[in-house]
Amino acid sequence: MSKGAVVMVTGAAGALGRAVCEMFLARGDTLVAVDLDAQALQTLYGDNERVQTVATDLTRWDATDAALARLPGLSVLCNIAGGFDMGPAVHETADALWQRMMALNVTTLIHACRAVVPGMIAAGGGAVVNVAAASASSGKASMGAYCAAKDAVARLTESMALEVREHGVRVNAVAPSIIDTPANRGAMPDADPTRWVSPRDLAAVIAFLASDQACAVNGAVVPVVGLS
Repeated sequence: MSKGAVVMVTGAAGALGRAVCEMFLARGDTLVAVDLDAQALQTLYGDNERVQTVATDLTRWDATDAALARLPGLSVLCNIAGGFDMGPAVHETADALWQRMMALNVTTLIHACRAVVPGMIAAGGGAVVNVAAASASSGKASMGAYCAAKDAVARLTESMALEVREHGVRVNAVAPSIIDTPANRGAMPDADPTRWVSPRDLAAVIAFLASDQACAVNGAVVPVVGLS
């Protein structure tokens, strides 16, 4: 990916999404910033002529297809959209929690890829970077639905990498530990955030995986765990 590429970032209004957008903008790229929150997109990117904002619900294919059908040719897709909820034990997990974790973390990824990857194949190349989770490398108590969803992201990354490599499209993922966000600080006030991964540092790894410097990297799920 050369500088001046067109990069789509989902979850662009979130803490990590903002850091990823800032990283690519600093490189001179053009962005398609996608999020459910139209007002946040306008506030963050409305005055930047190198950012096209798209407010849509990526959990719905009809909305995704309608919103992304006429986008310019994309070189990079960063699937940052996702979500986390603690849960009860697996045998007590309600359908709503299971469906929410799968929708936010897996369905959004599949819909974005369905909309974007065919264009990359037609153009002869591109890069996709997904966000898995270090905690999903094994099951965790009260996190069954989340771990299952993020493990699905890792396995889908590996499958896609094999499916599209002959078309010049690379697919990789990062697997961060706890990300230093205001929400996580609020949820864990007694923890030491200096041992967490900053959004900017994680964004740097994502940008590397999307770059030509990572041309030999495909199908990797890269741990980004800081000092945790």
